Amino acid sequence: MPPLGLDGLDPAFSRVVEAAGRGWHVLDNGQQLADRGIEPVGTILCVHGNPTWSYLWRKLVSGATDAAMNAGTDAAMDAAAPGSAGAWRVIAVDQLDMGFSERTAQRRTLAQRVRDLGDLTDALALDGPVVTLGHDWGGVVSLGWAVDHPDLLAGVMLLNTAIHQPEQYPIPAPLRLALQKSVLGAATVTTPAFLETTLAIAHPRLPRVVADGYRAPYRTADRRGGIGGFVADIPVGVDKSGVAHESIAELDRIAEGIRSIGVPALMLWGPRDPIFSDRYLDDLAERMPHADVHRFEGAGHLVAEDADYVHPVLSWLADLRAAEPATDGSPADDASTPAPAPDGRAAAASAPDYRPLWRHLDALRDSDDLALVEMVPPTGDAPRLVSWKLLSRRVRELAAGLTLLGVQKGDRVSLLVPPGADLTAVLYACVRIGAIVVVADAGLGLRGLTRAVRGARPDHLIGALPGLSAARALGWPGKRISTTRLPEVTRRLLGVHCALADVIALGRGVDGAGEELPEEPAATDTAAVLFTSGSTGPAKGVVYTHGQLAAVTAALSDQYGVGVGTGLVAGFAPFALLGPALGARSATPDMNVTSPKTLTAASVAAAVAAVDATVVFLSPAAIANVVATAGELTADDRRGLAGVQTFLSAGAPVSESLLTSAAELMPNASAHTPYGMTEGLLMADISLDGIRDALGSLRSLRSVGEGAAAGGVCVGRPTATTRIRISPLDDDGRSTATPVDVAGVTGEIVVSAPHVEDHYDRLWITDRASRRGTDATERWHRTGDVGHLDDSGRLWVEGRLPHVITTADGVVTPVAPEQRIERVAGVGRAAVVGVGPRGVQQVVAIVETTAGTRRPGLAAPSLAAAVRASIALPIAAVLVVPRLPTDVRHNSKIDRSRLSAWAGGVLSGERMVAP
Repeated sequence: MPPLGLDGLDPAFSRVVEAAGRGWHVLDNGQQLADRGIEPVGTILCVHGNPTWSYLWRKLVSGATDAAMNAGTDAAMDAAAPGSAGAWRVIAVDQLDMGFSERTAQRRTLAQRVRDLGDLTDALALDGPVVTLGHDWGGVVSLGWAVDHPDLLAGVMLLNTAIHQPEQYPIPAPLRLALQKSVLGAATVTTPAFLETTLAIAHPRLPRVVADGYRAPYRTADRRGGIGGFVADIPVGVDKSGVAHESIAELDRIAEGIRSIGVPALMLWGPRDPIFSDRYLDDLAERMPHADVHRFEGAGHLVAEDADYVHPVLSWLADLRAAEPATDGSPADDASTPAPAPDGRAAAASAPDYRPLWRHLDALRDSDDLALVEMVPPTGDAPRLVSWKLLSRRVRELAAGLTLLGVQKGDRVSLLVPPGADLTAVLYACVRIGAIVVVADAGLGLRGLTRAVRGARPDHLIGALPGLSAARALGWPGKRISTTRLPEVTRRLLGVHCALADVIALGRGVDGAGEELPEEPAATDTAAVLFTSGSTGPAKGVVYTHGQLAAVTAALSDQYGVGVGTGLVAGFAPFALLGPALGARSATPDMNVTSPKTLTAASVAAAVAAVDATVVFLSPAAIANVVATAGELTADDRRGLAGVQTFLSAGAPVSESLLTSAAELMPNASAHTPYGMTEGLLMADISLDGIRDALGSLRSLRSVGEGAAAGGVCVGRPTATTRIRISPLDDDGRSTATPVDVAGVTGEIVVSAPHVEDHYDRLWITDRASRRGTDATERWHRTGDVGHLDDSGRLWVEGRLPHVITTADGVVTPVAPEQRIERVAGVGRAAVVGVGPRGVQQVVAIVETTAGTRRPGLAAPSLAAAVRASIALPIAAVLVVPRLPTDVRHNSKIDRSRLSAWAGGVLSGERMVAP
């Protein structure tokens, strides 16, 4: 039995079970449930790997027991919480020769271990339903049991594991080393090296008391034989005499068997695993394509320690139960956690007006009219003019060539190409043949881009030289195609298969009659994975179907009249890619795409002139520099800008004064600031006149003593096909209640529209948490933004949900107080954050001054007093910084979470360094 006092392990769960003459130690909460008269709804069978033991599952045993005891009392819990998971019996085994189970002194192969587990479940008389949960080698053993017990099986869950070793890849280096005969015994049995190495790769480092818990059964060499036995049983192909490893056949049997088990599946993965990388996740997902998958960015091999897996497991089981029909024929009575709302595929399939993204390319294939202008072509020459005829032909040639190269429908193609003609042509060629484009722009920064590309697991990678160099250096996946022909040495060094020119030539055909294209993808097929900005955590891959992207273009066309004949200038590169889908001629101005604030007024004017633009889209950070450089404009520049009819800015809040300054450069344009996100690009819209009207109404309310706490950024009314509601906040600043459309209620903004994304890519937890369903026919997306609706139906954004401050006096949203502080003389930008424990947080104001400062510190007494006087909130401290940290893509979304952590540190005595 485990010693008393192991961190997090309740000794009441430990018991010994005899099965087939062997003694097994297990953690089992069955007796605790029985003592309370609770009948389990099923059993979770947990199987650890090497060199861990059932201690790995201690949090789940306790968590499932607590959930069972509290069942029915948490109906108002957030959709991401356990809610109505029900009462699950959890049995976490110590495999024989491991943990505190019997030491058999016999070699146990994979097939034997699968039989061993079957013997144990027979002895326990499990009668189903059973959901397996395995990690590492325990994942393989648990899947073997699952294949052999289909009559008991209700689902399978996995943490990092591998079920198949691809022939083209070597076994992971740590395992290759341990398998060396000269190393095996010393590394795994004689010394605790293998165990200690495993414990050392936790992220973050394991607390000593937890590491000691894992060490407890393996203190001496005679207790570590099972560790060496597991390593020795790793199937490594054939030996020198040509004899296959004895466990290969069993591994192959299990790997093929899971293709047909047909039960729901969940995979929770740590991508920083040096042993079981994402390639093993890809293999498992290919064998069980219906599986729900979540990758915990930052987590590694010991994902059960690196991340909270208990709540996701219980939430998934709640969904599993909710999806089951009730035994009496009535609907499932599991109301506290609704079944997953229908995804966007159903909505896209039923859309009667689906129009493919390439329809204008087909319609204008014989037109010599201008389609796009590449303001800074790769050659560095004058702007490159591309007609609809040329663009359409190039798209068809690329589509045909990619098809002949083996790019198939459903393949993922990562595009690491600068904005311009090449990127546009390649993107439309990919979507035309049904390939899924992965768009992770350079604005994410190198680290974010690396995480995005690896996480998106592309089959092919098309890039310019900088992108290809990064792909080679950082090990990004995908068969590589370069935008230009490279010298042979460079091509080989970068692992480039061919160039776009080769693809075009292949598609054109020797006789020029090529361009045979596959069947068009359907509205319900996946079209793209677009990555968020990463301003509120790691960038997330947002999956869109063809129907949903078509709905995006329809929404933009209907709202702003963008269509055939429109000239479009987009200072945010991904927006420019929609130009051909809208039938608009487009241009991206000369700028550094990783730094929107490098855009100048002259560059915008040049792009406007190049396409005779009537619509201009700029990010808020870009606007600031455009306004600041307006003095460089010539008379011709100003005449060109006077032809703009519609001016748009989105991506972050835009102040009325900044929008006014930009509008003065385009005096005949209607200035708008749309509200949206990567998950839904156009949810609401407001004009500059509308903003002024909204602010006037707000001032009127305040003048009569009403709406004192109201404020934020008014983003207008929902677009024609969008519905917006508010999910009220509780006292802890959480969004938990049913969404409403009542004016004056502050809460999380939830939206519904045909052009909202389908789902997040391999982020099942995030995707589940983002859904807020009201009935079986409509899907609502939780935006993570906080705001309210006013009496006129206008939406006001007050901040982000993670940035809500919970003080002893109530909840504070940051945007309104920030706006008031920014009106204080000497203040440029401001951030308001909370410091301290939730519920009793202190408000801290952090400002950039107009005069600037070289180093962070406390604000001067006069400035601090003025800031405190500007808002009706107690402010614990006023700090000044040289620069507020913002996201990479937009350069305008203030990172309040980072500032909160920084302020908490410096106010508690840490060194005063820049955030």
